[in-house]
Amino acid sequence: MPKYISCLLCTMFLAIAGNSQDLPTDYLPADFHKERREAVRAKLPPNTAVVLFANAERNRANDVDYVYHQDPNFYYLTGYKEPNAVLVLFSEAQTDADGNTFDELFYVQERNARAEQWTGKRLGVEGAKEKLGFDMVFNGSDFENFPLDFKAFDHVSFVDFHNDYRDKSGSADLFDLIKTFKVKANYPADYNPVRNELYKRIAAVTPENSKEVAETIERYMERYPELQEDDILNDFIGANNEGIRDEVKNKVMVIQRSTNLDSSILPKVMAELRQDKTPEEMKLLKRAIEISAVGQIEVMKAMHPNMSETEIQGVHEYVYKRYGAEYEGYPSIVGGGHNGCILHYIENNKTKVGDDLVLMDLGAEYHGYTADVTRTIPANGKFSPEQKAIYDIVYNAQEAGIAASVVGASFREPHKAALDVVTKGLLDLGIIKDAKDARIYFPHGTSHYLGLDVHDAGTYQAFRPNQVITVEPGIYIPENSDCDEKWWGIAVRIEDDILITENGPINLSGMAPRTTEAIEEVMKQPSPLDSFKLPKLD
Repeated sequence: MPKYISCLLCTMFLAIAGNSQDLPTDYLPADFHKERREAVRAKLPPNTAVVLFANAERNRANDVDYVYHQDPNFYYLTGYKEPNAVLVLFSEAQTDADGNTFDELFYVQERNARAEQWTGKRLGVEGAKEKLGFDMVFNGSDFENFPLDFKAFDHVSFVDFHNDYRDKSGSADLFDLIKTFKVKANYPADYNPVRNELYKRIAAVTPENSKEVAETIERYMERYPELQEDDILNDFIGANNEGIRDEVKNKVMVIQRSTNLDSSILPKVMAELRQDKTPEEMKLLKRAIEISAVGQIEVMKAMHPNMSETEIQGVHEYVYKRYGAEYEGYPSIVGGGHNGCILHYIENNKTKVGDDLVLMDLGAEYHGYTADVTRTIPANGKFSPEQKAIYDIVYNAQEAGIAASVVGASFREPHKAALDVVTKGLLDLGIIKDAKDARIYFPHGTSHYLGLDVHDAGTYQAFRPNQVITVEPGIYIPENSDCDEKWWGIAVRIEDDILITENGPINLSGMAPRTTEAIEEVMKQPSPLDSFKLPKLD
């Protein structure tokens, strides 16, 4: 057979094979992302340009990178899963030199046959048009020379950079795209988004709220020590009369007129949009949550005292993969005994969990949306009296927190309800003698938004329908705590994912048992892993 015919047939086979692969069909459609861009545009101030960059590729070690994960905001607005890209949105339609109008520009990484042989096919310009529904798509290398005058806009809004990206070989990587933007937008070398936000507050200050603004600035200066060197902030909080504060306000207004850069508009807009879930999002989020709940159930069946924390983690994550979840939504937490008292414990290296309680805080990420489900179970299948006493307090606290998760309630209501129950329970058991000491054993909040991030974007205002939050009270009693030794090493957290509706809260992860009785019953059931034996290694 002639060589060129052989190569042609090979190419045709690869193309057919590539097209016939079984791939998921339940990703968010291009229309969803387009509608989200329209929703952003509707919330922007007039004459605003938004510039949003794809996430950085992050190095694991030497020449190995971590598995790439797109920035949630970028994915929300584009559906694009690759690095080295930038999206530019405009509040109003723009006109180019040829009279063509457009309201968005999308720059993607260029097709490259050699690179794609190693890391997989790229969408490229045509793929972004066909698959994602964009009209104005360019290679990233075109960003530098596109005739876009950022000085013409009242606001150029972006999410400020964390400087965690590398300058890779070649051109049009994220480093080059950001460098180009900084030149085009006249980005100051000393730009500080927190300082700029405080300047905004000074510019809008009134005699009625000047004291409150000064107190806010002082809090931020404690949190961000670099702000303590700022003369304008110091002058404002040190002012002893309104006349001096007006002078500072005038200085700030002059500074603000010198730049149109803004790193607060876009995050606020994204928080307002992402906190309210659409039906398309809820389908994926429910899937992630249900997968995670099944993982908890299967581990309950498989659990025994000789299991390691790592093995427990592996069972959860196998269930996720079995259902097609691409990632874990965050590093898996599996803490046996005292390890459960470490709130974000991720070492998971205890070789035997023994008769301890095992706190398991894990969540599957399915097509970008992550669950966050925690169960605490006895490794030997039976709660001791002390373990049950603490567990039941947390369970009752969670019930109170879920009941408080209703439309119109403040975001703090679930925490207030849960903390009241925990405080009373600890007092009744004699673990604390003063109500204020409950925070020693319940040191975190009770709720956060859930979605594309495990701690999802949101405004943390009064609850509205179609928001999804967690309700996750806990009690953690480390060894050597100031209480009876019988309580030491007990750590309990119960966490569920709650949908806020007009008809009350819905527990989306409720299929995973929560009461001590239900957990013990499930732990009696056989597990498919009971017969799964591996050879012994030296």
